[in-house]
Amino acid sequence: MTPRGWAVLTLAGLTVALLVAVALLVPWHRPPAPRADQLAALRDLPAEQVARARAFRGALRPGGWAALAVGLLVALAVGLTPLGGRLVELAARPFGGHWVAQAVLGGLAVLLVADLLTLPFAAWRQTVLTRYGLSTQGWGGWTADLLKSYAVSAVIGALALLGFYTVVRLAPRWWWAFGAAGAAGLVVLLSFVLPVLVEPVFNRFTPMEQGPLRTELTALAARDGVPVRDVLVADASRRTRAVNAYVSGLGPTRRVVVYDTLLREATPAEVTSVVAHELGHAKDRDVWTGTLTGALGAALGVVVLYLLGSAGPLLRLAGVDSIAEPRAFPLLLALVTVAGLVTAPAQALVSRRVEARADAHALALTGDPATFEAMQRRLAGVNLADPDPPRWEYLYSASHPSTVERMAAARAYARETGR
Repeated sequence: MTPRGWAVLTLAGLTVALLVAVALLVPWHRPPAPRADQLAALRDLPAEQVARARAFRGALRPGGWAALAVGLLVALAVGLTPLGGRLVELAARPFGGHWVAQAVLGGLAVLLVADLLTLPFAAWRQTVLTRYGLSTQGWGGWTADLLKSYAVSAVIGALALLGFYTVVRLAPRWWWAFGAAGAAGLVVLLSFVLPVLVEPVFNRFTPMEQGPLRTELTALAARDGVPVRDVLVADASRRTRAVNAYVSGLGPTRRVVVYDTLLREATPAEVTSVVAHELGHAKDRDVWTGTLTGALGAALGVVVLYLLGSAGPLLRLAGVDSIAEPRAFPLLLALVTVAGLVTAPAQALVSRRVEARADAHALALTGDPATFEAMQRRLAGVNLADPDPPRWEYLYSASHPSTVERMAAARAYARETGR
């Protein structure tokens, strides 16, 4: 069998594995959140809060969608024309056009051009956040974070590009197989490494100070049977007023992180409700699920890129002879960009189901639907979230249930349990 035949067979196997993992690990049954309760919850929210949140989201929307459109057009322009290949050659010219320079510097140059062309939309977003009082960061801090992001992306990107094209040169006929394994391994590695090495680049994390709240949270985790390395506080207030908490890491790197803004804005009971939600992610091994499905998806993507990128019409458009050469990286980027936009609704759906399960876990663990609902009100108010966003936008990109859905779920739980 030819390498292409094996690639097709591998594609089928990875597709089946991914579908099975998603079917078994994603909670497709969601807790009840009747629409009647959602509408009642919407009516109970202050009208001025809802109006301000919708005005804020309306101000962000044009820039957000324009950034997606421009990013897609740029990716297609450099990937489906010889322009991208020429950019790769230009970046490598000071180093004699060596393949390493083409692979690393050329690849990073293509990514940088795409980022720079969408940078005005990021700046526009920052102006909107500042105007509505959600950002506490000046342009100096914003620029510093942007440069940090570029530096981290450059390091990870350079290592990935060098590793990928080294494999291509060592195994020109079977690079897709080694590349798929490497992409899956990189996803797993980053799940361990990002919380420890990358997150501290952007935030300072300190253990939550001793006191009744920390005692309550650690007791909650123990009662839930969730081993957590620590409960940390992130200094998010230096860039935003938004409140949040999350769980990250795997095994020995797992920790619950609480924004310092959450501690300032919310009551201790509400903080406990939020952390109970995050413990739900740990209890149900959602990070593991995301890592596994992400690894399978990354491996699948490499094989798809090999099969699609080997098509003669695409190679001719890009002005390259093979998808495996560094000059063809812009073509790979174009294919990845299109795939990301196409699969975004499915990824959002999976995320919403996982988040709804964590909400149900928080309700069951705390047995306090009233506080859970109060916390959702506070989250929506401080974060300026549209409590009932447009359906089309919700289906395409919402990673969490809407505010009114979460409030309705709390009300349904209260009726079922008599609380």
